[in-house]
Amino acid sequence: MTMSNIAVIGAGGRMGKALIETIASTEGVQLGGALERPDSSLIGVDAGELAGIGRNNIQVVASLDEIVGDFDLLIDFSIPAVTAANAVFCAAQGKKMVIGTTGLNEAQLQQVTDASQHNAICMASNYATGVNLAFKLAELAASVLGDDVDIEISEAHHRHKVDAPSGTALSLGESVAGALGRNLKDVAVYGREGHTGARDSKTIGFATVRAGDIVGDHTVLFAAEGERLEITHKASSRIAFARGAVRAAKWLANQDSGMFDMQDVLGLK
Repeated sequence: MTMSNIAVIGAGGRMGKALIETIASTEGVQLGGALERPDSSLIGVDAGELAGIGRNNIQVVASLDEIVGDFDLLIDFSIPAVTAANAVFCAAQGKKMVIGTTGLNEAQLQQVTDASQHNAICMASNYATGVNLAFKLAELAASVLGDDVDIEISEAHHRHKVDAPSGTALSLGESVAGALGRNLKDVAVYGREGHTGARDSKTIGFATVRAGDIVGDHTVLFAAEGERLEITHKASSRIAFARGAVRAAKWLANQDSGMFDMQDVLGLK
């Protein structure tokens, strides 16, 4: 089996530590690099000890240039500007990417798309297997229930999350809207306040909660006269996301170039 060397951005964060732990326990992959921002006090720290799995002799570094020869693929769950810049770097260096960053603007998304012409990229709003199954179930439910239901999407995350609604909630909305032949940009309602009038049956509503240390809860509600259907996914640990991201990394080993998502990885398309 060919061993893939993976670099992880944000090694000192909760997601970074979960990724390092998952890589260490997964066959066919190994940690090739761990990165933190240049002003971090973690520069030079052993990544294994940082993640709580014991010394692995991979020191945390400040830039991809320092480890360019040590990794084949980068897993990036950082911030939009950093992810876009990393996509440009990886395209130039022939490195594949798994991207879990959300909230990218159109220009940043274009940079990632352009990079995918040179190397394989998997980009998803959520890497948990259960969430990606929920996307498919929501699409199926919408296609069966059609215009007979009102659709509301609710999500909850920890107090530190900076974008809303979550990328996962928006992906659920896209799945539902696509199945109904609607454009989410035209029918989405982001929060309600005051005298809003009767609900437009074609809209898809979004509600957001930010509190405590909630890892990630998502629910799609289909409400009709006399009955309701709810599709819910709750993440209790970031390990669920890390396992999916590493699974995507292994899958990308067999792809030369192109833009993919977790639905491709799981064969759900």
